[in-house]
Amino acid sequence: MQATVKWVDGVMFVGETGSGHAVIMDGPPEHGGRNMGIRPMEMILLGVGGCSSFDVVQILQKGRNNMVSCVTEVSAERVDAIPSVFSKIHLHFVVSGRDLKASAVERAVKLSAEKYCSATIMLGKSVEITHDFEVIEV
Repeated sequence: MQATVKWVDGVMFVGETGSGHAVIMDGPPEHGGRNMGIRPMEMILLGVGGCSSFDVVQILQKGRNNMVSCVTEVSAERVDAIPSVFSKIHLHFVVSGRDLKASAVERAVKLSAEKYCSATIMLGKSVEITHDFEVIEV
């Protein structure tokens, strides 16, 4: 896996992945940015949420659960020091479906957290990561 990050100007960068996708990263005006893109630390949270969501959806689909949507709300706290690393990350899964059992969602979230999600397992070595979920009947 590879990626390239190219400086544009100020504190704006374009990141391009080995699969050919690009994203703009920029900082806030108080740090020389123009607020034209995602902050790098926000990218980490998106990666964590995306990685874990991928697992949960795959596990529920393979179990033939009648899932309609999965939204993962990711929140984090950072230390008040430099470097301002994450101290806590919380993932809240909101899974909607028909006759969807809470036990199936709980199992999918647990498998992602403990076995499959490379991002949360890697970051979990230095960050407190928690998960919860809710099931909505549609």
